Amino acid sequence: MNTWFANVDWSDIATACRDTLAMLGGSLLLTVLLGLPLGVLLYLTAERQISQNRVVNLVLGTAVNILRSVPFVILLIVMIPLTVALVGTSLGVVGAIPPLVVGAAPFYARLVESALKEVDRTTIEAAQAMGATTRQIVTGALIPEAMPGLVSGATVTAVALVSFTAMAGVVGAGGLGDLAIRFGYQRFQTDVMIVTVVLLVLLVQIIQFAGDRLARHVTHR
Repeated sequence: MNTWFANVDWSDIATACRDTLAMLGGSLLLTVLLGLPLGVLLYLTAERQISQNRVVNLVLGTAVNILRSVPFVILLIVMIPLTVALVGTSLGVVGAIPPLVVGAAPFYARLVESALKEVDRTTIEAAQAMGATTRQIVTGALIPEAMPGLVSGATVTAVALVSFTAMAGVVGAGGLGDLAIRFGYQRFQTDVMIVTVVLLVLLVQIIQFAGDRLARHVTHR
């Protein structure tokens, strides 16, 4: 084992794993907290919806599309001044979270919008017939009915965030991606690269498995 992985410092690997999990957990939580209401707003203000507003929908949709179209590596660099202003640094786990959230929240918002569109119109019409307010329709009908899609969307977003955390290593964010770049790529330590890639693949598999199980658990059908 030592011969095959002569360049691997397992304490560095453990630290990198903790950093990756910290970035993933923090950014996923904030992404859901921001992306869910944004997706709901996109859905509600769309044409023929209960709070139709063409101007608001156009502005939000344009902003979401612009952010989604910017490659994440470019977003990392462009956001450095804003990240420093928000959290005081652009390095490490803390410095990676703002661009991770900005990159992932619009993506999740579109997934939320798509999940809400799958909800049967009769559910909304029944709630309206009973005099429910928009807030009551959203919290009592739309979100519960769309929950499997929302969970699946969060799972897809979490998997995307894993790749984003790896790319964040380019600007010194820490984690497995940083280890792979500094040692696996720049120092040509293939064994370090193999270990980091295997760990990232395992993390994605665990996330996908857990997300699929949770989506099945919240399915009403």
